[in-house]
Amino acid sequence: MNILVTGSNGQLGSELRELADRMESMRFFFYDLPGLDITDNEGVGRICHEHDITAVVNCAAYTAVDRAEEDAEAAFRVNRDGPAVLAKAAKERGALLVHVSTDYVFNGESFLPYREEDPVSPLGVYGRSKWEGEEQLRQIAPSYMIVRTSWLYSSHGQNFVKTMVRLGSERRQLNVVFDQVGTPTLATDLAHAIVSILGRHDKGRTYAETYHYSNEGVCSWYDFAVAVMRAKGLSCRVLPVGSEEYPTKAKRPHYSVLHKGKIKDHWELEIPHWQDSLEKVLAEGF
Repeated sequence: MNILVTGSNGQLGSELRELADRMESMRFFFYDLPGLDITDNEGVGRICHEHDITAVVNCAAYTAVDRAEEDAEAAFRVNRDGPAVLAKAAKERGALLVHVSTDYVFNGESFLPYREEDPVSPLGVYGRSKWEGEEQLRQIAPSYMIVRTSWLYSSHGQNFVKTMVRLGSERRQLNVVFDQVGTPTLATDLAHAIVSILGRHDKGRTYAETYHYSNEGVCSWYDFAVAVMRAKGLSCRVLPVGSEEYPTKAKRPHYSVLHKGKIKDHWELEIPHWQDSLEKVLAEGF
């Protein structure tokens, strides 16, 4: 398999890059800006042709949730128009397209883990742009898998865990919201899942699937922050506060736990608990 990975310098793309050398049956081609703009029809088509691409993993995204409220054009260009370009290229080559999406397509008003078929209702520009990107795949791509994830973090790039480690080392006390509940996802675990699926999917089959993937378990951002401090042995005190005490430009879903039964059943995946993954990655010198 010849696999194009877009957004390869991000958290998930970087984790896929670290796995690539172990995959003897797969050849990976990693691209990010400025080498490849996923909204460039000609550029995407050329790279897919040059490398004889048979599968695409789209990790490229506009993920600045609050900035998106003021820069909707850029968010939709990357999160909606980019997937459309990739879908067209995949259609031309008969390639499988694996696209990473988000829990932000839901409004968070549920009290049960969201299943793939549950109605979407994004609260802001970021969520809407990601949802419309999903719809582009459903309309254009001949074979696709959409993988929605939540609260992604890794040792690469900027993320909540890195911020907590830094602030926990600098301050004696932090306020973190306790009324937004979901599940962290270690990008390493998601990368392993995607590679496992790529290695075992039926190359003669056409897919039209939406999956949910996060680590197991449930927590609030407050719980997550407390766990980071404990795992790093930091003495910083974390205090729970309501979302109204920490206003943001974009409204966050209060509940965005994802139901993962479908991806586990289809691909026989064992998903680690979020605390186990957090402790492991922090112990490795995060």
